[in-house]
Formats: sequence, C-alpha cells, structure tokens
Amino acid sequence: MEEAIIDGGISKKAKFDDGLLSDLSSEIVQNFITARETLKKEELSHRSGNKTPPLPSKPYLTSFTDHEFRHNLSVTALNASSILSRIRSEELALKWSTAASSSLSRDELFPGMVFNNAKPVLETTELWRLVKMMPKGALLHCHLGAMVDLEWVFETALAEDGMCICADVPLVDDVVRESAGIRYRFSKSAHLEANASIWLADYVPGAFIPVAVAADLFPDGGRKRFVAWMKDRCSITQAESLQHHLGVDDVWRKLNAAFSVLPGIVYYEPILRKFLRKFFTTLLEDKVRWVEFRSAPFTPLYVLGSETPTLDPGVLCSVLSDEIEKFKASEAGRGFWGARMIWAGLRFWSTDKIIEDMRHCIRLKKIYPALISGYDLVGHEDPGRTLESLTPELLWFQGQCKQQNLTIPLFLHAGETVGCGTPTDHNLYTAILLGSRRLGHAFSLYKHPVLISLAKSQNILVESCPISNEVLRYTASIMSHPLPALINRGVKACLCNDDPSMLGQGTSGLSHDFWQALQGWEDLGLAGLGGLAENSVRWGAFEDERDEEWKSGIEAGYEAAGMRGQRMREWRDEWEGFCGWVAREYGR
Repeated sequence: MEEAIIDGGISKKAKFDDGLLSDLSSEIVQNFITARETLKKEELSHRSGNKTPPLPSKPYLTSFTDHEFRHNLSVTALNASSILSRIRSEELALKWSTAASSSLSRDELFPGMVFNNAKPVLETTELWRLVKMMPKGALLHCHLGAMVDLEWVFETALAEDGMCICADVPLVDDVVRESAGIRYRFSKSAHLEANASIWLADYVPGAFIPVAVAADLFPDGGRKRFVAWMKDRCSITQAESLQHHLGVDDVWRKLNAAFSVLPGIVYYEPILRKFLRKFFTTLLEDKVRWVEFRSAPFTPLYVLGSETPTLDPGVLCSVLSDEIEKFKASEAGRGFWGARMIWAGLRFWSTDKIIEDMRHCIRLKKIYPALISGYDLVGHEDPGRTLESLTPELLWFQGQCKQQNLTIPLFLHAGETVGCGTPTDHNLYTAILLGSRRLGHAFSLYKHPVLISLAKSQNILVESCPISNEVLRYTASIMSHPLPALINRGVKACLCNDDPSMLGQGTSGLSHDFWQALQGWEDLGLAGLGGLAENSVRWGAFEDERDEEWKSGIEAGYEAAGMRGQRMREWRDEWEGFCGWVAREYGR
C-alpha cells in the first residue's frame, strides 16, 4: 500500500483493497468531510446570539429523560429518595462542615472536595453504605488492564511461579526507582540469576529476576514496601492528582508509564484468568451486573508456561470468552448478566497498523460474535491522531462491516479535553457524524449547543467518568464537572470508572463515582442517580443489533424485545427492592 502521511496521519494516496477506496480523494470521504465542515459552521453561527440550536428532525422522545425518570418514581422510590436526602443533609453538617467541629478544620473537609482527599472519610459514612447497596446496572466504559486492585495484582504476581521482573538500570536509590523502566514477564530460566539483586549497582540491566526474590530484598521493608512502591509507580497518587499547575499531559505520562508495566503481569494467561474472576466478582459485589470493557487484543499474551508471546489476538478472545462463560455458570457468578469486549486500537498508530488491527477485529468477530460488541480507538486524546485524521480508516472499517454483514458499531472516545475549538475538541463532530452509539467521556460536549441537540435527537449516551476526569486534571473537583450541565439540557448519560485501579478508587466497582456524584451535585439525589443507572442498562450492548434495531430498542426501553427489555425489567425490580430496603432500614 502506497502511503504519504500528511496532516496528522491522513494518507492522500493510500488505497485499501476489498473494493473500498479510503483516501482523501474518494467521494465517500469527501462527502463526510463536507458534512463535518458544514456542522462546524452551523455551530459557529450560533455565537451571534441570533439563532437557537436546530430542533431534532423527529419529536424528541422524553420517556427516558432524567425528568421523566423522576416523574415516574414509585411511592417506594420517592420515600427512599427523601430518606437518602435527609441522611445526606445530616452528614453534610456533621462530617463535611468545618463549622460543626474544630477538629475538622485541620483537614478542611467540605462537600464535593477532591476525591483522593475525601476517600478515607467518605468510606465511613452511611451514605457510602447506601450507595454500595444500590443496583448500578451496567459499567459501559472501562479499560481491562486497570480494573483490579493493584495490591491484589502484585501479590498475585509474587505468588505465581516463574513471574519475573527486570529494569533498564540498577534500582539503587529512590530517585532511580521513580523513573526507571520496569517490565514483568514469565521466565523459565530466571532462577539462574536468582542470586543477583536488582537493587544493587552490579545488576545487569534487562536481566530477569524472580519477582518474589526481588520483593524480599527490597530496601527498607521487603515485600510489603515493594508492593507499596509498585502501587505508587502504577497509579496516580494523591499528590500527583492535585498538581493542576503541571497540566494534563504531565499526569498522562505517569498513566502511560503504568500501562507499560502491568501487561507483563495481567497478560500472563494463568494470572489473566484469576484477574478476570476477581474483576467480575468485585463488580457483582458492588451491584454491577453487566460490563463492556475496552481491551486491546494486540497486547502480547503469554500462555501458560510460554516465554514467547502469541501473535494471534484470537487466543486472548478465547480466554476472555471462556472465563466470562465460566463465571456466569458458577455459584459466585449467580446474577451476573455477563460481559462483552469493545475492541480497542490505539489512536497514535499508523494507517497500516490500524487497518491490520481492524482486519483482526473483523476476522475474530466471525469467530467470537458474542464477545466483540464494538470498536474504539483509545489513548491520550490530545497528542494522538484526531478522529478527523482517522476518518478514512473508520469509514473503511464501516464499509467492510457492511460488506461482510457484520455488526461492529463504534463506541468512540471523543472530547476528553479541556480545549474548545481544538482538534481534540472537534473529535466530537466526527464521532457523532460517524454514528458512534455512545461517546466516551465527551468532556467538552457542554460547550457545543448544536452537538448537544444532535446527541439528544440521535439518542447518543455519554459515558461519563467523573473521578477519572478529576484525577487526570480535566476538572478541579466534582463540583466543577460539566455532566450536570449536560443532564440539565436533556443529554443522556451514565456513570463509569475508566481506570479505577490506577486512579484512586482501588476497586472495580462503581460506588466511588456514584458517591462523588451524589455528594457533589446538590440536585441529583437518589432519583437522579437511579436515572443514570437505568441509562446504563438501556444503552447496554447486550447483543448485536442493526442501527434501526438499536434505536428502536433504546426508545422502547422496558418494552423492548430481546435482552434489553429483559435486563431493564430486572434492573427495575432490583431498584424497587433497594428502595424498599432503604425505607425499612432508615425510615423514621
């Protein structure tokens, strides 16, 4: 394939085979670019103040807005909502007000304070107990490698025979240990180097040492301190999350470094199987019954006892499918609806690499149709290739799916940025025009009235990740998060946790994000929280659906045919049961 990279990665000469031209000169791409530019001009025209956003082309269905959910609450749910509001008000005065106690002023506690500072206190409250018990429906936005508590991950690595660690320099002091490159991998021969110490100057860079040996020899504390050190290396610490003056790119460098360390542990088959069971178990304990996780099948997977990674992403698909079905059939998995994978490529890849990855996705969709629910491109959005530059590749992918009669919809990250009018911000235009069924983060969507109108009329759900947005410095705290502005304008959304093991939640569940929203947004309440949970079920991709089936199912909701309607009715029963429990437990 001849390729000339220009303008952030678009190829003017690239011609993909399979009968669909996908370059800047093709009619399909040119028509799309024209539509996108027209939409941008329409948005800009509203700045004069003389226009209002266009009305949807068909009447907006309000049967599942936040307002309608509240309006249709049962007597039991209304009572529970009132009780929870009372408990919240009492705790605001007793636990979150410095005026209530001089001892609180030392820590300056207040409602809606930054998450990592609030976490030790919030987990002692009655509101936390209530949120933990609430049925949360589905988790629709998370990344597989960052879904299980890091302490569990490293303790599991220490217990796994053959799991080894190496570094690119001797880890002789705290300064070096802060930035050195570290890798994990299964190795049969590392025992030959067991007497070497990765912490001493004579360590040979790149030599694999049994991780249990390295941990036991960790300076100043052995295994316990080793695990604590690795947790700090692979997560955004409390101090780092507060350093807003350093900007978003700085904290993303730490996150990307963490993602380079963990795969050597998580993607060793025996640990991956345990990891998945831990992931699903923790979700179910937190009243989350369905998950759609993003995973990048290109990640090297080492099967049991192998020192060489498999090059076939189908092996990962096989492991994932196997463990999902095993968990659903187990006693521990009773009540778990299941899981699907949103296939994730990396947005900074070249065109050749992205097309290769898309081909694998299409091939494996035919083998694992129940596993693969959609496609996305992930990674730090600001420095990565824009969706505008990726338009030819994405249109090619959609064309191939149509030709081969496959349903692999787009669930695109878009607008995870603090910018306005930037190329990253403009990813929202492309994602909506490409027909993305949900938008990952969409943090900057609130700045765009025309796009808000389109998101409403097309019933596009925002997968909002409040704690992630705060810890990664897109917002200073939950109080200044833009999601309430979207909800108040009728945009549908759900709450998600993104990368909880790396961002401070420390668990796979959703309770921390639910609690933060409830505490930080005065007018949300239990009713609003319930509406967000219901949305997560309504917009779940439980089974393959063509575009019209998807749209009609979203609109039909509880009356929808197939799995959507069934799961929504099951969630409603669980919701009513929870509201009854609140009334019995806390009613006066």
